[in-house]
Amino acid sequence: MELRIFTEPQQGATYDDLLAVALRAEELGFGAFFRSDHYLAMGTDGLPGPSDAWITLAGLARDTSTIRLGTMMTSATFRHPGPLAISVANVDAMSGGRVELGIGAGWYEAEHTKYGIPFPSTGERFDRFEDNLAIITGLWATEGDLTYEGKHYSVTGSPGLPKPTQAKPPVLIGGLGKKRTPALTARYADEFNLPFVDEETTAAQFARVRAACEAIE
Repeated sequence: MELRIFTEPQQGATYDDLLAVALRAEELGFGAFFRSDHYLAMGTDGLPGPSDAWITLAGLARDTSTIRLGTMMTSATFRHPGPLAISVANVDAMSGGRVELGIGAGWYEAEHTKYGIPFPSTGERFDRFEDNLAIITGLWATEGDLTYEGKHYSVTGSPGLPKPTQAKPPVLIGGLGKKRTPALTARYADEFNLPFVDEETTAAQFARVRAACEAIE
């Protein structure tokens, strides 16, 4: 069993706080250090204020040496897929190939409103999420030029550069959606994550994801 650390720095943490936790986790032999990707605290003032997930991970990539680093979960509403693919590939190179991308459709409407980020309907957020997954993994994998036409994001003749150090950084998906979440997990993810729910809910959602994976084998 591998134990991993997950932090919610929007609740109130500086970069130095996160670095101290990451270094201690690395020293104690934990397998990975993950952080949330949120811009607004929940139930607290969150002082001194939020930090950007991928800027933080870039710093940790240089200030740690062995522990894996990732998000749980980057919101697909926060960044366009092409620039996000570049950011993840850059941080992967900076870390020597230790990055994992947890990514979701986005859910916290209040942080979008307070920081000027559009918050579409659930269906549109999932459409954008699917475009993100297709483009990001496609840019990493293409050996020539990538062309993809999505509902909201498209790329034409992209060289898909830079490449990450890993052949493909692991992609994590999570959530309780009964149809699209399992389908997207089966198609794009290396890992499925489901925190903060009871055993019955966990078993039911893992069964849906397992069935979706079996359906495309």
